[in-house]
Amino acid sequence: MTVGPRAKLVLIAALFAAPIVASYLTYYFGHAKPTANHGELLLPPQQESDAVFRRPDGRSFSLRELRGRWILVAQDAGKCDERCLGKLVVMRQVRLALGRDAERVERVLLVDADRAPDPSRLAPFPGMEVATGPRGSGVDTRAAGDLDHVYLVDPNGNVMMRWRSTADPKGMLQDLQRLLSASQIG
Repeated sequence: MTVGPRAKLVLIAALFAAPIVASYLTYYFGHAKPTANHGELLLPPQQESDAVFRRPDGRSFSLRELRGRWILVAQDAGKCDERCLGKLVVMRQVRLALGRDAERVERVLLVDADRAPDPSRLAPFPGMEVATGPRGSGVDTRAAGDLDHVYLVDPNGNVMMRWRSTADPKGMLQDLQRLLSASQIG
């Protein structure tokens, strides 16, 4: 069977057009694989707040004091209700589950200056920094007054990730394990 010149031309054109058509179909109809992280990556990352907070004993505190370490930051309105305690429990348990890497992660609770939390409610969370500051001061401009998330600050001071306070702690743990194993700092 012989192929005519016109059929050869169509066959050659189809040969060169096939990759273009395939890429178009993949771009518009192919489904991207979900990301491996469970938290929300904040793009672009922002530098931690320069706000100066007060510890319960009256000494000043800034997130810059913890530079060089990974920091889990929760914010609350002050009295630390059940939702707040839930965030603190998750932060504590995730940090403990990191095992030998737990020392690389610090925990901070930032509360509004007008209502300091009751120290007896925070007693089950030893080693956590608690600081009060001006209303609306947070770890970054997007986080100011955000009570629904737990934020992660990297050792360079970038607020880079957040998780919903009601999210599965296993997802937060997996994200932190992946970050700590890949990171040479902190």
